[in-house]
Amino acid sequence: MSDSVLKTSANLKSPEFEKNVRRIIDLLTKIKNEEEQIRQEGGAKAIESQHKKGRLTARERIAKLIDTGSQFFELGIYAAFEMYQEWGGAPCAGTITGLAKVCGRTFMLIVNDATVKAGAFFPMTAKKVIRAQNIAIENRIPTIYLVDSAGVFLPLQEDVFPDTDDFGRVFRNNAVMSAMGIPQITAIMGMCVAGGAYLPVMCDHILMTEGSGLFLAGPALVQAAIGQKTSAEDLGGAKMHAQISGTVDFREPDDDACIARIRALVDKIGAPNASPFSHAKSRDPLYSAEDIYGIFSSDPGKQYDMREIIARVVDASEFEEYRAEYGETLLCGYARIGGWAVGIVANQKKHVQTLARSSDQKRIEFGGVIYTESAEKAARFILDCNQNRIPLVFLHDVNGFMVGKDAEWSGIIRAGAKMVNAVANSVVPKITVICGGSFGAGNYAMCGKAYDPRFMFAWPTARFAVMSGDAAAGTLVEIKLKQLEREGKKVDEKQKKELHESVRATYEHQTDPRYAAARLWVDAIIDPAHTRDALIWALEAAALNPEIREFKTGVLQT
Repeated sequence: MSDSVLKTSANLKSPEFEKNVRRIIDLLTKIKNEEEQIRQEGGAKAIESQHKKGRLTARERIAKLIDTGSQFFELGIYAAFEMYQEWGGAPCAGTITGLAKVCGRTFMLIVNDATVKAGAFFPMTAKKVIRAQNIAIENRIPTIYLVDSAGVFLPLQEDVFPDTDDFGRVFRNNAVMSAMGIPQITAIMGMCVAGGAYLPVMCDHILMTEGSGLFLAGPALVQAAIGQKTSAEDLGGAKMHAQISGTVDFREPDDDACIARIRALVDKIGAPNASPFSHAKSRDPLYSAEDIYGIFSSDPGKQYDMREIIARVVDASEFEEYRAEYGETLLCGYARIGGWAVGIVANQKKHVQTLARSSDQKRIEFGGVIYTESAEKAARFILDCNQNRIPLVFLHDVNGFMVGKDAEWSGIIRAGAKMVNAVANSVVPKITVICGGSFGAGNYAMCGKAYDPRFMFAWPTARFAVMSGDAAAGTLVEIKLKQLEREGKKVDEKQKKELHESVRATYEHQTDPRYAAARLWVDAIIDPAHTRDALIWALEAAALNPEIREFKTGVLQT
């Protein structure tokens, strides 16, 4: 083996390995069961009602649209999870989004689910559609919309209608995408009413099935507004729009014919511009991806070697490590994933023995903590990747930056600012995977949500917040106790313990990746063993955008 090939020393038979496997399998089982429940859409009765109308469900339409034998890489399945319970919930936010292959081309699919409140837009529905469109815009991904929606969910209209990340932004994005030359195909396969009627008409191709309706106001509203009586078919049916208004390009008898027509149109779309990123033949890693279950430890007190994880993600387990002996709590290096060249920035969870800065005194650096040297190394590496047009992949398991007098004297704030600057101003695609903890400013430096990763994934073991649950609970309880003392109330040890557990449970719930995924802070919760597959989808999508703007950082705190 060459020096570039990562060797493994993982003990696959150790009790610790087996304990880690059991923990991740338990988490994955729970998540997969929840996802299966979410995929039941609006339930059996709603699905039966959809079928009685002669229409397929959203997931049935997707299955027929995508290439035979290919996978649908779903994004945002947990959107609105445990939200809107007072309205009966909104599984998947009533809309399905994700990447798929259609006639061999990568497409973003945005599909209304009419079995969930007739496909009405909840606040999170609008945000989910906008997130999918933003991914399409950033990566120049052609997009297919399958429309079957009653429009805005009126009881929550104040949270759906007016803001920059609300309903109207969807149509603004339609216009922007068209101007950018991103192909958009829309099929109206049910109701498409009120403001929602603008979505299909602002796309490049418009298809409509018999029995569907496209109108700014339905028959009841028209009668109430102007006293005119008319049928839905005469007002906005497929035949009317095909023969009289001239709004639709293709009138199709049913869902199957409509999907076949979409595929025929996709087949004629011209080839995308060449990618600016290096690509070679893909090679499998040398080690099994399922080993990750046992190697990774979500216990904050346990160590593991992040190189073992990288070895099971990158092509041929080859990793050209950058400044391997400097700033060792951050791993930086070049690799390929699915043939695509990448730069990897990853938190190392092993403690490291090194020499103190400007001294021959030995010290221990804690795994998962960003020190001055590691921040400086990462900043420099990120500059190199931008210089050489290499996409960046960030693997998180970070407690934050080092604190204390020695850290402050070493210039930790300045080094951290340098790393954050480099991340913020990067012009190459950035893809983030939260494996374990992602706390405080460490989240920012490692390209958290606020730093515009093209895609953001999380493992079931992910946790991210200002600080860890124990630390936060201790701080919040201390504040509460002082407040009670000022009010003259005494709290015994039992009450203190109960208060601590209550606060900790609430905080831990909010740091759970499902809580984040429900609010679209992450695009998908992924199986750790499928990390490579998710990254390949993301890299292939990112490669569709040939434009890389000029790289500038402004003032760096050197």
